[in-house]
Amino acid sequence: MSAADPMLPTLFVVRRVQRETPDVVSLELVAAEGETNFRFLPGQFNMLTVFGHGEVPMSITGDGARPDVLVHTTRAVGAVSEAICRLKTGDVVGIRGPYGTAWPIEEARGQDVVVVAGGMGLAPLRGALLAIQANRSKYGRFFLVYGARSPADLLYRRQLHQWRGRFDMGVHVTVDHAQTDWIGHVGLVTRLLPRLSFAPSDTVALVCGPEVMMRYAAMDLEKRGVDPGRIYLSMERNMKCGVGLCGHCQLGPHFICKDGPVFTARAMRPLMTVREL
Repeated sequence: MSAADPMLPTLFVVRRVQRETPDVVSLELVAAEGETNFRFLPGQFNMLTVFGHGEVPMSITGDGARPDVLVHTTRAVGAVSEAICRLKTGDVVGIRGPYGTAWPIEEARGQDVVVVAGGMGLAPLRGALLAIQANRSKYGRFFLVYGARSPADLLYRRQLHQWRGRFDMGVHVTVDHAQTDWIGHVGLVTRLLPRLSFAPSDTVALVCGPEVMMRYAAMDLEKRGVDPGRIYLSMERNMKCGVGLCGHCQLGPHFICKDGPVFTARAMRPLMTVREL
């Protein structure tokens, strides 16, 4: 999708609202006029406008093979995201995008793939998971390691159950704390990495979540022998305009919205350890 003015949003209509958790929703959007032909790559993001409330960057969480439907997942953490979570079927929003770099889906073909997600970090990774599953025979061993605060905070629960039932994909889920009815793993997501059997020299890792989690996950993967240039992190923070004009998202020499949000661990390592950067 493109427009003469990169700051001018295109109108989309909410087709469906899916409540993922008490404070997280997924929106299915379709073009307000004409056919939707929204081509994007997994890992890219849009700027979504709720008229009368404001605009925020949001990862595209849908299937890239379905350009007729645009999907976004968000948590109510501020005025605009709270307004997004109150949207109903038939409401109109504005979309600018897609922007940013993507997960290396094509480059990972023939390799083992390890996907590590923490909390809402599963949302930006969902498109990559769907793309790999759709072409499963073109990849080696395939793992998802996902951690959330509690069982109630797990995203895409129905899809997680489906993925765990696949024989060609290893899914490992953990929570920080749980009640007695939880029979799964409890603890940090990085503690599940030693369970995975993959070839470090032929592995691509995709990681998204809180920055401290990404930093330690990248360190653990490097200790296993994965090249930091083949560990990819989504650094979604402080983005305001999406086109590199405002400077809010500058991180060292990089503008997250233009040079990212997907970077290699090698590129991010010297920046993620600088206090208050």
